Amino acid sequence: MKFFSAILSAVIIVALVYLSFFCLMPNNGSDAATPSTEFSTERALVPLQTISSAQHYIGTEAHEGVRQFLVSEFEKMGLEVEIQEDFVLNNKSRSLDKPKNIIARIKGSGTGKSLLLLSHYDSALTPSYGASDAGSGIVTILESLRAYLAGGNKPINDIIILFTDAEEIGLDGAYLFVTEHRWAKNVGLALNFEARGSGGPSNMILETNGGNKNLINAFIEANPDFPVASSLMYSVYKMLPNDTDSTVLREEADVDGFFFAFIDDHFDYHTANDTVENLDINTLQHQGSYLLPLLKYFSNADLSQLKSAEDDVYVNFPLVKMISYPFSWILPMLIIAIIIFLFLIFYGFFKRKLDLKIVGKGFATFLGALLLCGSLGFFGWKLLLNIYPHYNEILHGFKYNGHSYVAFFVLFSISILFALYKNYGRRDQIASLLVAPVTFWLIINALVFWKLKGAAFFIIPVFFSLIALFLLIRQEKPNLFVMVFLAIPAIFLFSPLIQFFPVGLGSSMVVISSVFTVLLFGLLLPVFGFYKWKNTLAALCFLSAVGFLIKAHITSDFSENRQKPNSLNYFEDKDSNQSYWLTYDGILDSWTQNYLGENPEDATKFIKNFSTSKYNSGYTFAAPAPFKNLEHFEIILEKDSVGTANKYAAFTIFPKKNSNQIELYVPKNIEFKNLEFNGKQAEFSKRESNLLLRYYISDSDSLHINYSISKDIPVAFTVFESSFDLLKNRNFSIPKRPKSMMPKPFVVTDAVIAKRSFTPDTLQKKKRDSIFILSEILSTQ
Repeated sequence: MKFFSAILSAVIIVALVYLSFFCLMPNNGSDAATPSTEFSTERALVPLQTISSAQHYIGTEAHEGVRQFLVSEFEKMGLEVEIQEDFVLNNKSRSLDKPKNIIARIKGSGTGKSLLLLSHYDSALTPSYGASDAGSGIVTILESLRAYLAGGNKPINDIIILFTDAEEIGLDGAYLFVTEHRWAKNVGLALNFEARGSGGPSNMILETNGGNKNLINAFIEANPDFPVASSLMYSVYKMLPNDTDSTVLREEADVDGFFFAFIDDHFDYHTANDTVENLDINTLQHQGSYLLPLLKYFSNADLSQLKSAEDDVYVNFPLVKMISYPFSWILPMLIIAIIIFLFLIFYGFFKRKLDLKIVGKGFATFLGALLLCGSLGFFGWKLLLNIYPHYNEILHGFKYNGHSYVAFFVLFSISILFALYKNYGRRDQIASLLVAPVTFWLIINALVFWKLKGAAFFIIPVFFSLIALFLLIRQEKPNLFVMVFLAIPAIFLFSPLIQFFPVGLGSSMVVISSVFTVLLFGLLLPVFGFYKWKNTLAALCFLSAVGFLIKAHITSDFSENRQKPNSLNYFEDKDSNQSYWLTYDGILDSWTQNYLGENPEDATKFIKNFSTSKYNSGYTFAAPAPFKNLEHFEIILEKDSVGTANKYAAFTIFPKKNSNQIELYVPKNIEFKNLEFNGKQAEFSKRESNLLLRYYISDSDSLHINYSISKDIPVAFTVFESSFDLLKNRNFSIPKRPKSMMPKPFVVTDAVIAKRSFTPDTLQKKKRDSIFILSEILSTQ
């Protein structure tokens, strides 16, 4: 009977772990037969097919096509649409572009604050189809609005729908809306839909300059079916440099917002694999399950009452959906837990149910487990990178076989834990063994109160463990199923976190998964401690871990389903009349070796004044290429004069027809008195690099530079002009990549790049020479 109870308890724990994931999101999409007043993933996929049919980054014909399509979708709903466009100079990133925002509005019956729904319609500059990022957000809004209007809903608040442009290159569409649109000043709340992968649950994250209390209470009242949110993510997000359009609204206009983003299958993010086929249908359904109830709630709520100075701890929990309580409770709850724990320690020794020697061994065992499993996660991942160096070619933190590695490290850690605790199994030992994990969890909660208050819900499972400790001390034969019941909060709260950290922060974070596995196991000792067959469980977990390691190895190579990211650019130096093939790759493959050879040289020998990738990696290798003397940009000098103290100059760069990007470099020690780009005043006199401006071209617009500088300071400009058409350019015959390869994300690749340096003096001299030649021709006729 005892053996059967133990087996059943283990099965229940496995089922609870499964349930902790199962309850995070819908488990099926909704078909086209879904009532018109409800969200349907099948209906949402129809416009998504069109939006993601081509790569549509800013400046492309496909980008213009998507914009026209979205305008037509609004018009089908009977909404008036306007396009907001202007140049935006981003002083933070030193970039210039011309976003074209798509804006519509459903007029409310009241005069209060407006509700803003937003997502962005441009795809990443790397060849990405943008199905998830952020086509999924666009169609979530379109389908939810359609269902909202079909239900005959009449909002009190104005509902503004904003599809921003140029999000991928600096959040510039959101900035344009906030700073220049007449409706922006009345926005009371923003709901933003984003993606950083192609699957998994959608996480709700807050953007606010104040406290979250009223926002969380309103979110709970709106009652979405599958909330996935925690104040831990809120606190961590506020410490990270990651920004979204919601960040611009918060920073520039003090607009509070919720944004919703899914992050699993991160390896599809910003790649050619961001397609409709790779988007998880359940994830899209999850996005829709948020918006419709929130839309109905906030379209009629008083949005002026959402500001608060107070913060709440909050976390999602199966069945009850959300738990929340004020930050002011954190310290009292911690103090109460410590007092109860100290009382139980005294009570346990008084009742002779705690053994000091076993308590000491429990501390040694638990600490040893933390160190051993933590070391396994940290050094184990480093070893894997040495065994599989090609993983470094995947700039995304999470690898194709990342889930297999998470399972391996978690199961290996559990195997170690069962092995370490195999000699403890007597009833009179379990209470003593539990002292160590509870002590560590109290220390963690003290640190949380000090540094990371958003994680204060960690104290909830501790209280249930204190009840378990009391029962272990009080009862001669505590019921195993009662102990399983008391472990439910720990399982529900911590199991998803074990997977979340490597998925969200990168595969190297399996070290956190390993450590959290130990911490959770410690809270489950009132169940696991009673098992007599720990050796068997250790062996089973070890074999399962090896199975996942073998699976990871089998899927470690690149294939048609797991493409190798690679990069190739053609670079032509107009100053030296030399040209090169360039790559960001650390390991060359058969496709790149066709141009770079088997022994390429270090790229820094040839390219020294050029931008790096998103992850601060520059070009790795270079090889000579045929000089084709391609057509490139033209520069026209318009002003060049010297005053009493300053020089004044203005010139315009006219890009060639198919150019996508112009980068302008000037030595970083040069400071301008005044600097304007296309009429926009620059405010970045002090620079950490030589990059002066990165201009993303659309509508074949030219780049006009107007500046003044101390007359004694010589200034030389270097221009890099890029067109992202290497594989289509008629001057080259580059074959398509094999199906097992794809363009590398986060870098400029498949580009034809021309470099030219000049000073205004040389431009002036050439201008004068041209006039002189023309006058000579006229005088001879």
